[in-house]
Amino acid sequence: MDTTLEPINLSTEKLSSNALLTSVEMSKLWATYMGNSMSKCILNYFLNHVEDQDIKTLLRNALKLATEFMQATERIFQKDNFPIPVGLTDKDVNLQAPRLYQDEFYVHYLKYAAKAGLSIYAVALPLVMRKDIRDFFNDCAKATSELLEQLNTTLMSKGFIIKPPVLPIPERIDFIKKQDFLNGFIGDVRPLHGLEVTHLYDNIENNTTSKALLMGFHQVVKNEKVKELFKRGLDMTEKAIKQFSEKLTTDHLPSPARLDHLVSDSTVSPFSDKLMLWHKVDMFSMKIRAYGNSVAVNGRRDLGLLYGRTTANVFLFVDDGANLLIDHGWMEQPPKAVDRKHLASN
Repeated sequence: MDTTLEPINLSTEKLSSNALLTSVEMSKLWATYMGNSMSKCILNYFLNHVEDQDIKTLLRNALKLATEFMQATERIFQKDNFPIPVGLTDKDVNLQAPRLYQDEFYVHYLKYAAKAGLSIYAVALPLVMRKDIRDFFNDCAKATSELLEQLNTTLMSKGFIIKPPVLPIPERIDFIKKQDFLNGFIGDVRPLHGLEVTHLYDNIENNTTSKALLMGFHQVVKNEKVKELFKRGLDMTEKAIKQFSEKLTTDHLPSPARLDHLVSDSTVSPFSDKLMLWHKVDMFSMKIRAYGNSVAVNGRRDLGLLYGRTTANVFLFVDDGANLLIDHGWMEQPPKAVDRKHLASN
């Protein structure tokens, strides 16, 4: 396949690395730095408790990428006199804490984290104008895709994952002729189409990983209000897994396996309450994007309502989690627009 594009000879002066950072470039670089600062803490702890040599290599590769992404972001920030975010640091991880998860969980977690990172880079690429930053996000996306390839190969070769459902190849091209294609509650409800199956499977996979991570966090977190929020998150995630799985089961399609058994019985926290709360607010925020993508390709009213209700509950969780972060002084201020009203009043 030849994907070479015909060159366009335009001036790149306005794309110079000396141009001021746009809101997109500033905010996406900030999000990249924050997310990878958290990943470094978690991956360093995982590497302290891993036995499988293949999985250890995956963790080392992921840690290398997180470190390099942070360093590259720092260089851009320093060049543009942008303050380096605090993010999550060595103070937020206890490397000597006992094992909280089994080796297999690390692979599922890395896949979830890589998908989340790739979504940040994919959204940034069409909007970034400065060439040096576009090159950076291209490199991030390429390296993360390569890591995802290693992760999927490992998951399949070690039998850690059930392949997504296989659908029959259509015998011919056809067109939808009746509005009952949209039915979901009453009347003749059609089987799921491929895109609906894809996103149900993906959402179940994400939620099984999210739930297992949250189980561990709930066991070790110290702050009572955060613990209560985590319990609420566990209940929400369990409900989502059941409801999404039921949609696949109705059409005799398999769902990803649960990962709850990969959580140990340790009650010693490897992470600060700040890191765990920040992580879960971020993780649940990513669910909002995933559910939005699911609704965009959905054609059945029952699925649309299910995603709508689930998204509303996730939004409330994120809002309450953000309030707790603010209450404890744990929420770092993202880049923001000038407050013109404040300027005018002073």
